[in-house]
Amino acid sequence: MKYLIVGLGNIGPEYADTRHNIGFMILDKLAKEENCQFFNMRLAYYTDFKFKGRQICLIKPTTYMNLSGKALAYWMKEEHIPIENVLVLVDDLALPFGTLRLKPKGSAAGHNGLKHIEATLGNNNYARLRFGIGDNFPKGRQVDYVLDGFDKEELPELPALIDRSIEMIKSFVTIGTELTMTKFNK
Repeated sequence: MKYLIVGLGNIGPEYADTRHNIGFMILDKLAKEENCQFFNMRLAYYTDFKFKGRQICLIKPTTYMNLSGKALAYWMKEEHIPIENVLVLVDDLALPFGTLRLKPKGSAAGHNGLKHIEATLGNNNYARLRFGIGDNFPKGRQVDYVLDGFDKEELPELPALIDRSIEMIKSFVTIGTELTMTKFNK
């Protein structure tokens, strides 16, 4: 069994620790825990590892957020991974900071990365782990907010939230979406 875990974000040091790059941050920590290294390959930084008899492929698209679907579609095809074994990690303004939600499918909710994935795949039937970043920004300043770092009040909580996200990824690949939702979505 193969799984594709897609961390959404933007490449480049100016985006490194921003809210929009939480998908990259989660995969970086997971790769480190599993002693694997990302390689710059076609359309993404790629690595993989074995976990409980499953092959877990991790990608961080190098296409920038707004073209994330290109990398996801390429690696699904390259690795022969069905849509039900794909999980997208995404920042979410609609959820308060600290909230993690696994969903089996859903709308893009205005997120450009998800919009492009949906347009590329022709559907929204892929699981996503929504990482709440809150919406604490003045009207019209959404772009600045998502491309900014986490607040000093949020930073101490970030490592535990990233660890919990990793637990949810491992649960997704072992027991599936529904049971993982039951276990973790509170």
